[in-house]
Amino acid sequence: MSSVAVLTQESFNEHRSGLVAEQAGGSSSAGDEEAPAYKDAFPPLPEKAASPEGTQEPVNAWTSKIRPLKSSVITQVFHVPLEERKYKDINQFGEGDQAKVCVDIMHKTGAHLELSMAKDQGLSIMVSGKLDAVMKARKEIVSRLQTQASATVAIPKEHHRFVIGKNGEKLQELELKTATKIQIPRPDDPSNHIKISGTKEGLEKAKHEILLISAEQDKRAVERVNIDKVFHPFITGAYNKQVADMMQETGARINVPPPSVNKTEIVITGEKEQVALAVAMIKKIYEGKQKNATTIAVEVKKSQHKYVIGPKGNTLQEILEKTGVSVEIPPPDSNSETVILRGEPDRLGQALTEVYAKANSYTVSSVVAPSWLHRFIIGKKGQNLAKITQQMPKVHIEFTEGEDKITLEGPTKDMQMVQSQMEAIVTDLVSRMDYLEISVDPRFHRHLIGKGGANINRIKDLHKVSVRIPPDNEKSHLIRIEGDPQGVQEASKELLELASRMENERTKDLIIEQRFHRAIIGQKGEKIKDVRDKFPEVIINFPDPAAKSDIVQLRGPRNEVEKCCKFMAKMVADMVENGFFLSVPIFKQFHKNIIGKGGANIKKIREETNTRIDLPAENSNSEMIVITGKKENCEAARIRILSIQKELANITEMEVSIPSKLHNSLIGSKGRFVRSIMEECGGVHIHFPTEGSGIDTVTIRGPAEEVEKAKKQLLSLAQDKQTKSHTAELKAKPEYHKFLIGKGGGNIRKVRDSTGARIIFPTPEDEDQELITVVGTEEAVREAQRELEELIKSLDNVVEDVMNVDPKHHRYFVARRGQVLRDIADEYGGVMVSFPRSGANSDKVTLKGAKDCVEAAKKRMLEIIEDLDAQVTMECVIPQKFHRSIMGPKGSRIQGITRDHNVQIKFPERVDGPGKGGPAAPPAEAAVQENGEANGEMVEESAAPVDPAAPKKCDVIVLSGRKERCEAAVEALKALVPVTTEVEVPFELHRYIIGQKGSGIRKMMDEFEVNIQVPAPELQSDVISITGLANHLDRAKEGLLERVKELTAEQEDRSLRSFKLTITVDPKYHPKIIGRKGAIITNIRTEHDVNIQFPDKNDDNQDQITITGYEHKTTAARDAIQAIVDELEEMISEDITLDARVHARIIGARGKGIRKIMDEFKVDLRFPQPGAADPNQVFVTGRPELVDEAIDHLLNLEEEYMADVNENESKMTYMKPTGDRGASSMDEGGRERGSSKGFVVREAPWQTGSEKVREAPDMSSSEDFPSFGAPVAATNKASPWGPKRF
Repeated sequence: MSSVAVLTQESFNEHRSGLVAEQAGGSSSAGDEEAPAYKDAFPPLPEKAASPEGTQEPVNAWTSKIRPLKSSVITQVFHVPLEERKYKDINQFGEGDQAKVCVDIMHKTGAHLELSMAKDQGLSIMVSGKLDAVMKARKEIVSRLQTQASATVAIPKEHHRFVIGKNGEKLQELELKTATKIQIPRPDDPSNHIKISGTKEGLEKAKHEILLISAEQDKRAVERVNIDKVFHPFITGAYNKQVADMMQETGARINVPPPSVNKTEIVITGEKEQVALAVAMIKKIYEGKQKNATTIAVEVKKSQHKYVIGPKGNTLQEILEKTGVSVEIPPPDSNSETVILRGEPDRLGQALTEVYAKANSYTVSSVVAPSWLHRFIIGKKGQNLAKITQQMPKVHIEFTEGEDKITLEGPTKDMQMVQSQMEAIVTDLVSRMDYLEISVDPRFHRHLIGKGGANINRIKDLHKVSVRIPPDNEKSHLIRIEGDPQGVQEASKELLELASRMENERTKDLIIEQRFHRAIIGQKGEKIKDVRDKFPEVIINFPDPAAKSDIVQLRGPRNEVEKCCKFMAKMVADMVENGFFLSVPIFKQFHKNIIGKGGANIKKIREETNTRIDLPAENSNSEMIVITGKKENCEAARIRILSIQKELANITEMEVSIPSKLHNSLIGSKGRFVRSIMEECGGVHIHFPTEGSGIDTVTIRGPAEEVEKAKKQLLSLAQDKQTKSHTAELKAKPEYHKFLIGKGGGNIRKVRDSTGARIIFPTPEDEDQELITVVGTEEAVREAQRELEELIKSLDNVVEDVMNVDPKHHRYFVARRGQVLRDIADEYGGVMVSFPRSGANSDKVTLKGAKDCVEAAKKRMLEIIEDLDAQVTMECVIPQKFHRSIMGPKGSRIQGITRDHNVQIKFPERVDGPGKGGPAAPPAEAAVQENGEANGEMVEESAAPVDPAAPKKCDVIVLSGRKERCEAAVEALKALVPVTTEVEVPFELHRYIIGQKGSGIRKMMDEFEVNIQVPAPELQSDVISITGLANHLDRAKEGLLERVKELTAEQEDRSLRSFKLTITVDPKYHPKIIGRKGAIITNIRTEHDVNIQFPDKNDDNQDQITITGYEHKTTAARDAIQAIVDELEEMISEDITLDARVHARIIGARGKGIRKIMDEFKVDLRFPQPGAADPNQVFVTGRPELVDEAIDHLLNLEEEYMADVNENESKMTYMKPTGDRGASSMDEGGRERGSSKGFVVREAPWQTGSEKVREAPDMSSSEDFPSFGAPVAATNKASPWGPKRF
């Protein structure tokens, strides 16, 4: 900014006060006594500017009663020019980084900021708040919204501390005052340069203040000269050239305060001679200008001041350079329009010419345009305006929200063209655009908008309109629609229909237990989507799961809500019915058979019984399979599952009669008693009837021997309960339990046999793992308790024993992380067995634990050693191609043989033959698989000549263990070798056996656990090969032949269903046969189980209808169609004349009225289409007697509705205005009112210069007060309101 661009308010008022007295003229005439002056009747508000000191403000009607109030809140305005704005993206004004910065400043400082864009694209920021907050905010604004410049100032190093001040207070004050960042070098830094960063204006202020501080501390001469502020421009010269020349000539430093600082003091520093010379030069200039310079004051519109100032004050500097005249502009916050020119008299004229030329170089005008059209004028992303601004870049176009005008500002030569273009755009838009406001209750607004704006966006796109729905906080009823007139009308009609429909909506609360909510919604909302598609007009709201509410809210049209409510109630009833469940106990080892290969079995049962079947996890001890669904379906699934178990094992079911009153005591607390019997008897299942049913029958299911055993124990226990039952409890450490039970329950069986008491140990689910329960007669319980206590006491007696074990057997015991030793410890009361360290070459093994446990463990270890010494190795030769089949999935079969026969089995490494990965690997290098697991050891053999007759190494399976066990294991292995059989199946059935994508043949292979090989199609062979275990082949063969029978029957049925029958029907009857939405034809198809095909549009035989199905069913369907045709042929069609004005009422909303008539009289009605030749002609089709009744009904309706139409039309004739002026002179009672002079004022703004109004204006005059749309006579009389535009 220039040093002469802006004056402060105080200094400007001082200079202007001297001019007021010179320019004051004579007072105006007293005026007319008859009418008051406009200014007296309507006194103006006082100006914002403060009065000059020493002058008293004139008293008027507004100021006489107002007392000045002082406020702690101040307001300051800061201006950031366009070239210094950090964020210059005009399109993002009010958003983006600039807005975020302002919000952050407000939060940080507590001041309030308001931003506005000036016409020159500069940024004006009004800051309100307490002084401290405003200053802090100003500093933040300068640093964050204004581009930063930097400068350095050099002062002696010893002066730096004075700039910093005590505790840095002076530096902080300086930074706050100048809105800059000042960096002073550290004390150990030899540099004397102080760096300043901030705006250009702030840099000047900061440099000035720092140099003043330095000058005050400088021992050299410092001179202060007071020069009136208005003469500073003459001292500095244009572009500061004169002061620079003086400093160069004198060598002194001259510091002139910047124009924004209200100081008159000029500081000169330097050597005394230099300072004296500079002071003399300054005073000479000052005295010369004070003596010779004169001033003139001119009025320039406030809006033109910026054009006189120019960018960064360059225009003022240019005038000063050309003419030597200083131009003084009032400050921006002043309302004054007076510009003062100061300089030599002979130069003032030239300067005045320059000022007016600059002021008038730009013009401001406006174009009238309704505010709702502004955004259409601007266009999408400003495209429409861009065409104008690209041609005339210097013209600024401003739209003000809420005002019906557009302001244009720019060079005078360009303005006419831009204004004409803008007026053309406005005229075009006004001619083809319209708007309409409709009133809709705010509670329906969000429903009109729809989810994600779906409804309102559809209406906008369909009718090409813009719809503004007020936000919720406005609580406004008005919805504004803008766009093409026809589109506006159609959109308003649709919106009002939607709102009317919502007013007729009903809300209903449906009580549904929360446990059913997820099932109704379905996975990913699929089920509820189907319900919503079925009832699209109903809104279904489920409560939040966290709310634990059972209320489901339905909202929509009354009838639709009722239908939806009934439908969802039926869904819930079905779910309740399908919510029945029962548990089926199935032995754990048979669960995999229930599932089947790839889940085939369980999937089939689920699909065929329509139930949900849940099996326990593999690591769970539970044997219960839970079936959920309808009761009868669950029973069917239960029978299917039990039948699978019966087929797989010798499972029997036995019923035992035990009095129901004893059932609870037999089951025991949490099922302890009955569970102990089930575990002891090989895991049989014992099922007691439901409590309270009164049934005595108890069901036992399991292997025959175990069932018999469980039956005896149950009856014995029941007998004991009936006689005299006694219970005792004792405790023992859990690790002793297995030893007390003994191997296979041997120990506990001895106690039970000797005492007759029943001993129950805790299960893993029980809380108290130490509690042992004894049940029986009092004597038996006492004896058993004594024996058990003796055993437990002996177990508590810890001893240590040593035994000798050959080192060659040590590895067996400690292998697999000591699994064998862990098993011994679990079985024999936690006895600890310690083997010597590897390499110790010792055979001493230490056992530590209870005496009896140690002895039993020692005995068991000796048995193991005996087995190890008696082990032999045996070979079993089975071709390698069968090895994978023998091992079974994940080695399950081979692991079963290993476990059942207690042997070790090693399989050779698989060797690929030629053509499958290269030559076979040398036998010596082949690794082995042990016991079905790939963890065998490499076996090295010495090279030896190969015997051709000897079996291949890759076919040899090695078994190790006792001889008799190995022999039994070999037989078991050979039984697993698959065999192949062939079945004759007709070639044409092969593709049906294979099924879609092989699903059929996979299902059979999974079901029978065999491999079925179907020959390739090109072989045309009927032979199908089945490979599998011998005991599976017969079942597979029977299943395949059964499938062949089914397919043969299906083929025969297919040929019977392919019978075709053709019926000839006139095409005009086809729509009637099809029915509305295909209802009639679908009913015929479903009832007769046939397919009915109508001819295509391009078909030659348009009257042929083809029926396909069973012969007798196609004949029945043909008769049904013929019956419809016969009925249609009996119908007649008559046309009647109904006035087109009543058609809409007869049809009704959404055709409701016409449908009611057609349903009541069993006729078809056809109304004329828009644009028909005869708009009153209506066709009635049906049986003759029904047609006559329908016509009579329609004519009665016409007569009734026409009476309403005629009545409405007659009313409309009385609603037009009469336009009689005479009515205005009559009062309500019909009496003539007296004439009124009205209220008249003089010197009003609406009066022309020569006009004197002596009476009130005639408000009935169509010229002075024209009506909208009324013609007005042309007149040459000038109007105070501007040129007429009507």
